[in-house]
Amino acid sequence: MNNIEQVKEFSVLINKIKEEISKDVVGQIDVVDNVITAIIAGGNVLLEGVPGVGKTRLVRSLSKILNLPFSRIQFTPDLMPSDVTGTNIIEKDENGRMNQVFQKGPIFANLVLGDEVNRATPKTQSAMLEVMQEHKVTVSNVTYKIDEPFFVLATQNPVEQDGTYPLPEAQMDRFMFKLIMEFPSITELTSIVNMTQVTMDETANAVIDGPTILQMREIAKSVPVLDEVLVYAMNLVTNTHPEIANPSDTAKKYIKYGASPRAGQALITAAKVRALMNGNYNVSYDDINALAYPVLRHRIKTNYNAINDRLSIDDVIGLLIKETKR
Repeated sequence: MNNIEQVKEFSVLINKIKEEISKDVVGQIDVVDNVITAIIAGGNVLLEGVPGVGKTRLVRSLSKILNLPFSRIQFTPDLMPSDVTGTNIIEKDENGRMNQVFQKGPIFANLVLGDEVNRATPKTQSAMLEVMQEHKVTVSNVTYKIDEPFFVLATQNPVEQDGTYPLPEAQMDRFMFKLIMEFPSITELTSIVNMTQVTMDETANAVIDGPTILQMREIAKSVPVLDEVLVYAMNLVTNTHPEIANPSDTAKKYIKYGASPRAGQALITAAKVRALMNGNYNVSYDDINALAYPVLRHRIKTNYNAINDRLSIDDVIGLLIKETKR
């Protein structure tokens, strides 16, 4: 299959996925596009929004569309690390002897929904670090690999709400994207109510499977990135750091700490997928700028100057984009 045929088939599959999602999720077009981008790129996604905007429904619908083994972890303050990863138990064999057997936890699935992930304690959050980065779990010095493809799609309510814990920076950095699900418009709200009057269940159908996702990921890896676009993306990430020599004006004034090298990796990996989704054969500046918001908004910390000037994280990212030279 040549490159043109690959891009066409890629676009056809993406359109099928979007068509099925639209059966269960009203609006949220940018969020849906970015979730699909992250899944094909092999990244984890953090969905933030007030209750009832469709975060969990989106993930459940995706599990049906992608035809992948799916598990859900409801994060609560009393959830223990072993409730996530699994634990060793003692079982009798047919001869009556006692053996230690590892009982896998709900993290052993291709698509894992971490529902209200910021309601769990830091101790439980730490159990997610290895599996989100390395796709494996270590229990009692024994390492178990997770089947590919593997994604964590986590939802969280705004931290200002009662009973929530801010996620540690190490875990936030393991999410490729942080996406904000806004409250729907009146028209969208009306459509949501009408849809749920018919059925509360997801009605989407499976259109692809795990091997197809892995194949699409390999196709995306081959998308070329011009040197000047790569340098621009790396400059954008570097400009988030106020502590380096010759920092950007925006970083000096508004940023407390900047993004990690994973931000650069996420930008380029996701930009390749986005280029193919839009029918392009190489990564553009527009791809980098569009993805800078979901890639950086959870990786940089603003200071009191930003609060005093009433600038959100996205406002600061917009200033960084304007300041970074092409």
